[in-house]
Amino acid sequence: MSQFADFTDVERDIVESVRKYIAKEVRPRVQELERTRTFPTEMVAAMKEMGLFGLAVPEEFGGLHLRLPVFAAVMEVIAAGWTTLAAYINSHGTVAYAITRFGTQEQKEHYLPLMATGEHRGALLLTEPAAGSDLQSITTIASSTDNGYELSGNKIFVTNGDKATVLLTLARTSVDAASGKPRLSLFLLEKAFAGVSVESEFHKMAYGLVDTMEILLQKVQVPASAIVGGQPGLGMRHLLDALEVGRIAIASSAVGLAANALAEAKRYASERSTFGVTIDHHQAVQLRLADMATKLVAARLVTAEAARAKQSGERADMLSGMAKLFASEAAREITEDALRIHGGYGYINEFAVERLYREAPLYIVGEGTNDIQKIVIARRIIDDSESDVLGLPQ
Repeated sequence: MSQFADFTDVERDIVESVRKYIAKEVRPRVQELERTRTFPTEMVAAMKEMGLFGLAVPEEFGGLHLRLPVFAAVMEVIAAGWTTLAAYINSHGTVAYAITRFGTQEQKEHYLPLMATGEHRGALLLTEPAAGSDLQSITTIASSTDNGYELSGNKIFVTNGDKATVLLTLARTSVDAASGKPRLSLFLLEKAFAGVSVESEFHKMAYGLVDTMEILLQKVQVPASAIVGGQPGLGMRHLLDALEVGRIAIASSAVGLAANALAEAKRYASERSTFGVTIDHHQAVQLRLADMATKLVAARLVTAEAARAKQSGERADMLSGMAKLFASEAAREITEDALRIHGGYGYINEFAVERLYREAPLYIVGEGTNDIQKIVIARRIIDDSESDVLGLPQ
């Protein structure tokens, strides 16, 4: 495939190995696991065995440390089989990236080897009941103590919050005297720390096998060395960098979901007959399939470009926002068209498109809502900080 053109043989082999596993062991079983709400224990074990929890972990700590374009390709392949499995890796990979990119050597040595094997699972503790996209307004406080910090706060919508053991947590550590704005820091907490408790689970319209939790922090005592990088006040800078990777991962997952929906629609259209021919001979269906395929390829390409830019060290907040925005909206539109092609059967839960249609909205509101992505993109257009991406005439 064209997006693999600059992949090495080893990188192609990794993608192909994951693809074969997904095709043989995952796709045939998804509907039954979803119907019975059976946690995919064997699949998670296989993912650990293949090193998929170490996609963002450096080789020196036991991980695969894939380049971001390869990471994106692997995430798409997994999501095209079952987006639930991709959800197990997404926030985990963002945590691993943040530690790799900004953590102290001690933090890397302590967490990354077990994150590579999946023994440690990572989760992001960012959103609060009164603070979602506006993270500057969080109320979780990290108060300075003689031995480090004491954290108290309430975090919600924590993906993999029940299964996770390493919690990348955003908290206020001080207030800037000049501007009056809070200074935020990222902390590495562990679920086992005293004062960390899982309070409740959010029940969603899809992703019933992905735990989304509320986590309460009550006077959690941590040493100063728990701050990512060891220096307070850099939390937002570190987080925004890491979230670019998260948005590329979520865009890749949306592309995988869209690819799955198109595959289901294409198959159904080749089997379902009306007026003496299969419905893929009807022009109305053909036009719909053409639109779906075009959106899918465009979403894949913008995601690959965002991954390339981020990997090369270029500024990528606009491109990663574009990838997340376009891929998630394309996934929504493609899954709806897949449902339309299925007709009434698309509304029946025995058919995969019913589930895919319910899964698609997550990508619109998760990892930064699409309206927030539009604001970020517009600001970059106005300030010309990423004008080379647009290639506008002078």
